[in-house]
Amino acid sequence: MNVVLISTYELGRQPFGLASPAAWLRGAGANVHCLDLSREDFPEDVIRAANLIAFYVPMHTATRLAVMLLEPVRKLNPAAHICFYGLYAPMNETYLRSLGVNTILGGEFEAPLLQLFRDLLAGSASVINDPERPVISLARQDFLLPDRSSLPVLNNYARLHMPDGSERVVGSTEATRGCKHLCRHCPIVPVYQGAFRVVARDVVLADVRQQVAAGAQHITFGDPDFFNGPRHATEIVQALHREFPALSYDVTIKIEHLLRRADLLPMLRDTGCAFVVTAAESVDDVILERLAKGHTRADFLAVVRYCREIGLPLQPTFVPFTPWTTLEGYCDLLRVLVEENLAAGVPPIQLAIRLLLPEGSLLLEL
Repeated sequence: MNVVLISTYELGRQPFGLASPAAWLRGAGANVHCLDLSREDFPEDVIRAANLIAFYVPMHTATRLAVMLLEPVRKLNPAAHICFYGLYAPMNETYLRSLGVNTILGGEFEAPLLQLFRDLLAGSASVINDPERPVISLARQDFLLPDRSSLPVLNNYARLHMPDGSERVVGSTEATRGCKHLCRHCPIVPVYQGAFRVVARDVVLADVRQQVAAGAQHITFGDPDFFNGPRHATEIVQALHREFPALSYDVTIKIEHLLRRADLLPMLRDTGCAFVVTAAESVDDVILERLAKGHTRADFLAVVRYCREIGLPLQPTFVPFTPWTTLEGYCDLLRVLVEENLAAGVPPIQLAIRLLLPEGSLLLEL
Protein backbone atom coordinates (compact mmCIF):
# COMPACT_ATOMS: atom_id res chain seq x y z
CA MET A 1 0.00 0.00 0.00
CA ASN A 2 1.24 3.49 -0.91
CA VAL A 3 1.27 6.04 1.92
CA VAL A 4 2.14 9.72 1.46
CA LEU A 5 3.04 11.75 4.55
CA ILE A 6 2.91 15.50 3.89
CA SER A 7 4.39 18.39 5.85
CA THR A 8 3.61 21.95 4.79
CA TYR A 9 5.40 23.99 7.45
CA GLU A 10 7.82 23.14 10.28
CA LEU A 11 9.73 26.39 10.96
CA GLY A 12 12.43 25.49 8.45
CA ARG A 13 13.25 22.19 10.17
CA GLN A 14 13.35 18.70 8.71
CA PRO A 15 10.01 17.39 10.05
CA PHE A 16 10.24 14.86 12.88
CA GLY A 17 6.49 14.37 12.35
CA LEU A 18 7.18 12.68 9.00
CA ALA A 19 10.34 10.80 9.90
CA SER A 20 8.93 9.20 13.05
CA PRO A 21 5.72 7.66 11.60
CA ALA A 22 7.62 6.72 8.43
CA ALA A 23 9.71 4.32 10.52
CA TRP A 24 6.59 2.72 12.01
CA LEU A 25 4.81 2.39 8.67
CA ARG A 26 7.81 1.08 6.73
CA GLY A 27 8.34 -1.48 9.48
CA ALA A 28 4.83 -2.76 8.75
CA GLY A 29 5.46 -3.02 5.01
CA ALA A 30 4.05 0.29 3.77
CA ASN A 31 5.56 2.01 0.76
CA VAL A 32 6.00 5.45 2.32
CA HIS A 33 6.75 8.69 0.48
CA CYS A 34 7.62 11.62 2.76
CA LEU A 35 6.86 14.95 1.17
CA ASP A 36 8.01 18.26 2.69
CA LEU A 37 6.29 20.93 0.62
CA SER A 38 8.28 23.67 2.32
CA ARG A 39 11.30 22.30 0.41
CA GLU A 40 9.88 20.22 -2.47
CA ASP A 41 7.55 20.59 -5.42
CA PHE A 42 4.08 19.04 -5.35
CA PRO A 43 4.49 15.66 -7.16
CA GLU A 44 1.20 14.86 -8.88
CA ASP A 45 2.25 11.33 -9.81
CA VAL A 46 2.97 10.44 -6.16
CA ILE A 47 -0.43 11.78 -5.08
CA ARG A 48 -2.24 9.84 -7.82
CA ALA A 49 -0.64 6.57 -6.69
CA ALA A 50 -1.39 6.98 -2.97
CA ASN A 51 -3.89 4.91 -1.01
CA LEU A 52 -3.46 6.92 2.19
CA ILE A 53 -2.52 10.60 2.26
CA ALA A 54 -1.76 11.97 5.73
CA PHE A 55 -1.09 15.66 6.44
CA TYR A 56 1.06 16.51 9.45
CA VAL A 57 -0.29 19.64 11.18
CA PRO A 58 1.82 20.58 14.23
CA MET A 59 0.80 24.24 14.16
CA HIS A 60 -1.81 26.70 12.90
CA THR A 61 0.11 27.80 9.80
CA ALA A 62 0.74 24.21 8.76
CA THR A 63 -2.99 23.48 9.09
CA ARG A 64 -4.03 26.43 6.92
CA LEU A 65 -1.55 25.44 4.22
CA ALA A 66 -2.63 21.79 4.34
CA VAL A 67 -6.29 22.74 3.97
CA MET A 68 -5.43 24.63 0.79
CA LEU A 69 -4.13 21.36 -0.67
CA LEU A 70 -7.26 19.32 -0.07
CA GLU A 71 -9.02 20.34 -3.28
CA PRO A 72 -6.05 19.66 -5.63
CA VAL A 73 -5.36 16.36 -3.83
CA ARG A 74 -8.98 15.26 -4.17
CA LYS A 75 -8.98 16.13 -7.87
CA LEU A 76 -5.86 14.06 -8.47
CA ASN A 77 -6.93 11.13 -6.30
CA PRO A 78 -10.59 11.09 -5.19
CA ALA A 79 -10.29 7.51 -3.87
CA ALA A 80 -7.44 8.14 -1.40
CA HIS A 81 -8.13 8.04 2.32
CA ILE A 82 -7.30 11.49 3.77
CA CYS A 83 -5.93 11.86 7.28
CA PHE A 84 -4.83 14.89 9.29
CA TYR A 85 -2.56 14.19 12.26
CA GLY A 86 -0.63 16.24 14.78
CA LEU A 87 -1.38 18.78 17.48
CA TYR A 88 -3.78 20.95 15.46
CA ALA A 89 -5.78 18.12 13.92
CA PRO A 90 -8.15 17.40 16.86
CA MET A 91 -8.59 21.11 17.61
CA ASN A 92 -9.92 21.55 14.07
CA GLU A 93 -11.84 18.27 13.90
CA THR A 94 -15.28 19.72 13.10
CA TYR A 95 -13.88 22.00 10.41
CA LEU A 96 -11.70 19.29 8.84
CA ARG A 97 -14.54 16.76 8.74
CA SER A 98 -16.72 19.35 7.02
CA LEU A 99 -14.04 19.45 4.30
CA GLY A 100 -14.21 15.68 3.84
CA VAL A 101 -11.17 14.59 5.88
CA ASN A 102 -11.66 10.93 6.77
CA THR A 103 -9.47 10.46 9.85
CA ILE A 104 -8.25 12.87 12.54
CA LEU A 105 -5.40 11.85 14.86
CA GLY A 106 -3.86 13.86 17.69
CA GLY A 107 -1.52 13.35 20.60
CA GLU A 108 0.72 10.30 20.23
CA PHE A 109 -0.07 9.69 16.58
CA GLU A 110 2.41 7.01 15.45
CA ALA A 111 0.58 3.95 16.76
CA PRO A 112 -2.90 5.17 15.63
CA LEU A 113 -1.52 6.01 12.18
CA LEU A 114 -0.05 2.51 11.96
CA GLN A 115 -3.41 1.04 12.99
CA LEU A 116 -5.16 3.13 10.33
CA PHE A 117 -2.76 1.72 7.72
CA ARG A 118 -3.49 -1.84 8.89
CA ASP A 119 -7.25 -1.25 8.82
CA LEU A 120 -7.06 0.12 5.28
CA LEU A 121 -4.88 -2.80 4.22
CA ALA A 122 -7.45 -5.22 5.64
CA GLY A 123 -10.36 -3.33 4.07
CA SER A 124 -11.98 -2.74 7.47
CA ALA A 125 -14.27 0.08 6.37
CA SER A 126 -16.51 -0.21 9.41
CA VAL A 127 -13.52 0.29 11.71
CA ILE A 128 -12.05 3.12 9.66
CA ASN A 129 -15.31 5.07 9.61
CA ASP A 130 -16.30 4.32 13.22
CA PRO A 131 -17.48 7.66 14.74
CA GLU A 132 -16.37 6.39 18.15
CA ARG A 133 -12.79 5.86 16.99
CA PRO A 134 -10.55 7.88 19.37
CA VAL A 135 -9.22 11.11 17.90
CA ILE A 136 -6.64 11.77 20.62
CA SER A 137 -4.29 9.11 21.95
CA LEU A 138 -2.10 9.70 25.00
CA ALA A 139 -0.98 6.07 25.19
CA ARG A 140 2.68 5.57 26.02
CA GLN A 141 4.66 4.45 22.99
CA ASP A 142 8.00 2.79 22.48
CA PHE A 143 9.41 5.20 19.92
CA LEU A 144 11.40 3.97 16.96
CA LEU A 145 14.42 5.64 15.40
CA PRO A 146 12.95 8.18 12.94
CA ASP A 147 13.48 7.26 9.28
CA ARG A 148 14.76 10.40 7.56
CA SER A 149 15.98 8.61 4.43
CA SER A 150 13.43 10.05 1.98
CA LEU A 151 13.36 13.62 3.29
CA PRO A 152 15.30 16.47 1.64
CA VAL A 153 18.89 16.61 2.92
CA LEU A 154 19.68 18.85 5.90
CA ASN A 155 21.53 21.36 3.71
CA ASN A 156 18.11 22.39 2.38
CA TYR A 157 16.89 23.41 5.83
CA ALA A 158 17.57 26.17 8.36
CA ARG A 159 21.03 27.48 9.17
CA LEU A 160 22.14 28.93 12.47
CA HIS A 161 24.04 32.21 12.01
CA MET A 162 26.84 32.34 14.56
CA PRO A 163 28.27 35.54 16.11
CA ASP A 164 31.55 35.06 14.22
CA GLY A 165 29.69 35.19 10.89
CA SER A 166 29.81 31.44 10.21
CA GLU A 167 26.76 29.24 9.65
CA ARG A 168 25.80 25.85 11.07
CA VAL A 169 23.54 23.26 9.44
CA VAL A 170 20.60 22.62 11.76
CA GLY A 171 19.00 19.28 12.59
CA SER A 172 16.09 18.74 14.96
CA THR A 173 14.59 16.09 17.19
CA GLU A 174 12.23 15.59 20.13
CA ALA A 175 13.05 14.25 23.60
CA THR A 176 9.54 14.74 25.02
CA ARG A 177 6.00 15.60 23.92
CA GLY A 178 3.15 17.31 25.69
CA CYS A 179 3.57 19.44 28.82
CA LYS A 180 2.90 19.24 32.55
CA HIS A 181 1.54 22.77 32.66
CA LEU A 182 -1.89 24.22 31.87
CA CYS A 183 -1.20 27.69 30.49
CA ARG A 184 -4.58 28.95 29.31
CA HIS A 185 -3.48 30.08 25.87
CA CYS A 186 -1.32 27.08 25.00
CA PRO A 187 -2.50 24.86 22.10
CA ILE A 188 -0.88 21.80 23.71
CA VAL A 189 -3.26 21.85 26.68
CA PRO A 190 -6.53 20.94 24.88
CA VAL A 191 -4.80 17.82 23.52
CA TYR A 192 -2.46 16.66 26.29
CA GLN A 193 -4.35 18.03 29.34
CA GLY A 194 -1.20 18.26 31.46
CA ALA A 195 0.36 14.97 30.31
CA PHE A 196 3.79 14.63 28.76
CA ARG A 197 5.51 11.68 27.13
CA VAL A 198 9.20 10.80 26.96
CA VAL A 199 11.14 9.60 23.92
CA ALA A 200 13.70 7.05 25.10
CA ARG A 201 17.18 8.50 25.52
CA ASP A 202 18.77 5.91 23.22
CA VAL A 203 16.33 6.82 20.45
CA VAL A 204 17.02 10.55 20.84
CA LEU A 205 20.79 10.01 20.80
CA ALA A 206 20.59 7.71 17.77
CA ASP A 207 18.47 10.27 15.92
CA VAL A 208 20.97 13.04 16.62
CA ARG A 209 23.80 10.70 15.65
CA GLN A 210 22.27 10.01 12.22
CA GLN A 211 21.72 13.72 11.63
CA VAL A 212 25.31 14.57 12.57
CA ALA A 213 26.39 11.93 10.04
CA ALA A 214 24.19 13.76 7.51
CA GLY A 215 25.92 17.07 8.21
CA ALA A 216 24.11 18.58 11.22
CA GLN A 217 26.27 20.92 13.31
CA HIS A 218 23.48 22.19 15.55
CA ILE A 219 20.36 20.47 16.94
CA THR A 220 17.05 22.10 17.80
CA PHE A 221 15.11 20.20 20.45
CA GLY A 222 11.45 20.68 19.52
CA ASP A 223 10.10 19.77 22.98
CA PRO A 224 7.40 22.15 24.25
CA ASP A 225 9.45 22.36 27.46
CA PHE A 226 12.86 20.69 27.73
CA PHE A 227 12.76 20.79 31.54
CA ASN A 228 9.45 18.93 31.94
CA GLY A 229 11.80 16.03 32.60
CA PRO A 230 15.03 17.69 33.83
CA ARG A 231 16.90 14.46 34.55
CA HIS A 232 16.03 13.06 31.10
CA ALA A 233 17.11 16.33 29.48
CA THR A 234 20.34 16.53 31.44
CA GLU A 235 21.38 12.98 30.58
CA ILE A 236 20.75 13.58 26.88
CA VAL A 237 22.73 16.80 26.47
CA GLN A 238 25.61 15.53 28.61
CA ALA A 239 25.82 12.35 26.54
CA LEU A 240 25.71 14.36 23.31
CA HIS A 241 28.45 16.68 24.47
CA ARG A 242 30.69 13.75 25.37
CA GLU A 243 30.20 12.23 21.93
CA PHE A 244 30.08 15.45 19.88
CA PRO A 245 31.87 18.20 21.81
CA ALA A 246 31.65 20.64 18.87
CA LEU A 247 27.88 20.17 18.43
CA SER A 248 25.67 23.06 19.56
CA TYR A 249 21.96 22.92 20.33
CA ASP A 250 18.98 24.99 21.46
CA VAL A 251 16.05 24.18 23.72
CA THR A 252 12.73 25.68 24.84
CA ILE A 253 12.17 26.12 28.59
CA LYS A 254 9.51 27.97 30.63
CA ILE A 255 10.51 30.99 32.73
CA GLU A 256 9.13 29.08 35.72
CA HIS A 257 11.49 26.16 35.06
CA LEU A 258 14.46 28.43 34.33
CA LEU A 259 13.99 29.93 37.78
CA ARG A 260 13.36 26.65 39.58
CA ARG A 261 16.27 24.83 37.93
CA ALA A 262 18.69 27.72 37.65
CA ASP A 263 21.34 25.31 38.94
CA LEU A 264 21.17 23.45 35.61
CA LEU A 265 21.69 26.47 33.36
CA PRO A 266 25.51 26.54 33.57
CA MET A 267 25.41 22.87 32.55
CA LEU A 268 23.42 23.81 29.42
CA ARG A 269 25.96 26.48 28.58
CA ASP A 270 28.89 24.13 29.13
CA THR A 271 27.42 21.34 26.98
CA GLY A 272 26.95 23.54 23.90
CA CYS A 273 23.56 25.22 24.32
CA ALA A 274 23.69 28.16 21.90
CA PHE A 275 20.49 29.76 23.21
CA VAL A 276 17.32 29.05 25.18
CA VAL A 277 13.90 29.92 23.77
CA THR A 278 11.40 30.87 26.46
CA ALA A 279 7.74 31.79 26.10
CA ALA A 280 7.68 35.03 28.08
CA GLU A 281 4.45 36.03 26.24
CA SER A 282 4.07 39.41 28.02
CA VAL A 283 5.65 41.79 30.53
CA ASP A 284 2.21 42.77 31.90
CA ASP A 285 1.44 40.95 35.15
CA VAL A 286 -2.33 41.18 34.59
CA ILE A 287 -2.05 39.49 31.20
CA LEU A 288 0.41 36.90 32.53
CA GLU A 289 -2.08 36.01 35.26
CA ARG A 290 -4.91 35.67 32.75
CA LEU A 291 -2.75 33.39 30.61
CA ALA A 292 -1.84 31.37 33.75
CA LYS A 293 1.81 31.48 32.71
CA GLY A 294 3.17 30.72 36.16
CA HIS A 295 5.62 33.64 36.16
CA THR A 296 5.62 37.41 36.64
CA ARG A 297 7.35 40.33 34.95
CA ALA A 298 9.89 40.32 37.78
CA ASP A 299 10.54 36.60 37.21
CA PHE A 300 11.17 37.19 33.51
CA LEU A 301 13.61 40.02 34.22
CA ALA A 302 15.40 37.91 36.84
CA VAL A 303 15.90 35.13 34.28
CA VAL A 304 17.10 37.59 31.64
CA ARG A 305 19.71 39.00 34.01
CA TYR A 306 20.88 35.61 35.32
CA CYS A 307 21.26 34.18 31.82
CA ARG A 308 23.24 37.26 30.81
CA GLU A 309 25.43 36.88 33.91
CA ILE A 310 26.34 33.27 33.14
CA GLY A 311 26.64 33.77 29.37
CA LEU A 312 23.62 31.74 28.23
CA PRO A 313 21.77 33.61 25.44
CA LEU A 314 18.01 33.89 25.92
CA GLN A 315 15.49 34.21 23.07
CA PRO A 316 12.10 35.19 24.55
CA THR A 317 8.90 34.82 22.53
CA PHE A 318 5.76 36.89 22.95
CA VAL A 319 2.05 37.10 22.21
CA PRO A 320 1.84 40.91 22.26
CA PHE A 321 -1.70 41.27 20.90
CA THR A 322 -4.43 39.99 23.24
CA PRO A 323 -7.89 41.30 24.16
CA TRP A 324 -6.18 43.09 27.07
CA THR A 325 -3.32 44.75 25.16
CA THR A 326 -3.14 48.54 25.34
CA LEU A 327 -0.96 50.97 23.42
CA GLU A 328 0.79 51.81 26.67
CA GLY A 329 1.40 48.13 27.38
CA TYR A 330 2.77 47.46 23.90
CA CYS A 331 5.17 50.40 24.16
CA ASP A 332 6.23 49.09 27.58
CA LEU A 333 7.15 45.74 26.00
CA LEU A 334 9.29 47.50 23.38
CA ARG A 335 10.93 49.58 26.09
CA VAL A 336 11.82 46.48 28.12
CA LEU A 337 13.39 44.78 25.09
CA VAL A 338 15.60 47.82 24.46
CA GLU A 339 16.53 48.39 28.11
CA GLU A 340 17.41 44.71 28.63
CA ASN A 341 19.37 44.55 25.36
CA LEU A 342 17.03 41.85 24.00
CA ALA A 343 15.94 43.50 20.74
CA ALA A 344 18.50 41.66 18.61
CA GLY A 345 17.46 38.31 20.07
CA VAL A 346 13.72 38.69 19.42
CA PRO A 347 12.63 37.91 15.84
CA PRO A 348 10.45 40.77 14.52
CA ILE A 349 7.48 38.42 14.02
CA GLN A 350 7.34 38.07 17.81
CA LEU A 351 6.18 41.70 17.97
CA ALA A 352 3.22 41.06 15.67
CA ILE A 353 1.66 37.81 16.95
CA ARG A 354 -2.01 37.73 17.90
CA LEU A 355 -3.56 35.46 20.51
CA LEU A 356 -4.98 32.29 18.96
CA LEU A 357 -8.17 30.83 20.44
CA PRO A 358 -8.44 27.17 19.35
CA GLU A 359 -11.28 24.85 20.19
CA GLY A 360 -10.88 23.54 23.74
CA SER A 361 -8.66 26.45 24.83
CA LEU A 362 -8.66 27.13 28.58
CA LEU A 363 -9.01 30.82 27.68
CA LEU A 364 -12.69 30.01 27.33
CA GLU A 365 -12.73 29.93 31.16
CA LEU A 366 -12.48 33.72 30.94
